[in-house]
Amino acid sequence: MNAIRNKVQLIGRLGQDPEYVNFKDGGRMARFALAIDDSYKSKDGEKVERTYWHNVVVRGGLVQVVESFVSKGKEIAIEGKLATRSWEDDKGIKRYITEVICNELLLLGK
Repeated sequence: MNAIRNKVQLIGRLGQDPEYVNFKDGGRMARFALAIDDSYKSKDGEKVERTYWHNVVVRGGLVQVVESFVSKGKEIAIEGKLATRSWEDDKGIKRYITEVICNELLLLGK
């Protein structure tokens, strides 16, 4: 059962080109927003469409794959885990963000 704890699998399209961060120790990170389209029928029988946005973080060797093959509009499948972090903004207000920490990535489409 531990294998399915905090596991996320998503298929979607990038809403923007990835952003890259280089660390002093030589490590790298890529970030991007992944759009997941969903639809359902309302009580009135009308089709309702909605897009969900997920913040994705890629670290390690997968950053090179993202840099070489992933750009805005590309359809990908990812697997990872959810992580929430917090920080204080310029005004001293504590902010929170939940991200998908990607550990597998599959290129889809052409």
